[in-house]
Amino acid sequence: QEYRCVYGEDAESALRFLFNAMAPKTRSDFPFQGRPKLLYLDNGPVAKNHVFQNVMQSLKVDWLTHTPAGKDGPRTTARSKGKVERPFRTVKEAHETLYHFHKPETELQANEWLWNYLSRYNAQRHRSEKHSRLEDWLANIGQEGVRDMCSWEQYCRFAREPESRKVGVDARITIDGTAWEVEPDMAGETVILLWGLFDEEMYVEFTGETWGPYYPVSGPVPLHRYRTFRRGKAAERADRIHALARQLNIPISALSGSDLRVVSDDTQQRIDALPHQPFDTRKFEYHFPTVIAAKLAIADDLAIPLARMSDEDRAFIDSILTETLNRSEVLARIRDYFRSRQSGEDHAG
Repeated sequence: QEYRCVYGEDAESALRFLFNAMAPKTRSDFPFQGRPKLLYLDNGPVAKNHVFQNVMQSLKVDWLTHTPAGKDGPRTTARSKGKVERPFRTVKEAHETLYHFHKPETELQANEWLWNYLSRYNAQRHRSEKHSRLEDWLANIGQEGVRDMCSWEQYCRFAREPESRKVGVDARITIDGTAWEVEPDMAGETVILLWGLFDEEMYVEFTGETWGPYYPVSGPVPLHRYRTFRRGKAAERADRIHALARQLNIPISALSGSDLRVVSDDTQQRIDALPHQPFDTRKFEYHFPTVIAAKLAIADDLAIPLARMSDEDRAFIDSILTETLNRSEVLARIRDYFRSRQSGEDHAG
């Protein structure tokens, strides 16, 4: 769980929460991480969002939606039993009541206090087993281990939805009143916008290549002006209640728990020894479409035409391109080869 200020239910907030839930935590006593194999959702806007579905498919996470009563023939569908609301009620009754004495000033501080409470909660005894909740989670991890989460940059690339747009004659694209300026060669052409939920910049796919990032050059100017309403008797009474509540106090260590240790050394060793499955990012990296395109990119990177190179250098380039067309790997090996050749020639001279 975590606190986050959102306006309604949307895919962006859900995907941001899922990344924080599946990514490794900074706290050593909070080992919960990894990609699940299945998610169970209601039939809301999150499950119907195409970007959410693309991200789940890229992460290899299956999802199912709730089947309402009477929508699956004679079979009795699942009923609401409060299993989702139970953890929220536990946090509200056992943790948020202390906010009467110390109210968190920022969202970050509220999450730190919440994680401190969850760490103590998971160290308590399981409701049906003879060990703690954390030890029960460690005992039920499969032999394959935890499926590691990808990086935030790769996650942002997953959350992109391609959109076809035609660039204006001034090499600009207008989206929701905001103008983005792209390359002059794209003026009047149709491009594919790689627009992501978490991107502050925009990438464009044109002639089989990815261009960018591009930033907005103009847009609507926010007013930042709001009308203040007159305070009534109810607001004044609420202020008096808040002033009275601030007079009641408890030590802040009850929430921060800086001197509290809830995980034993044996449990910490089991957390450190968890097996992991690395996230393979090689297949998501950019690959040259053809060998000719790769050679053009190599010549452009080295600023030397391939025809002017020696037979040995061209043979080395051909051997690399027969192995892989991965852009980053090809350019890294080419640069390393020619830099070592150049440094060797300098020493020989």
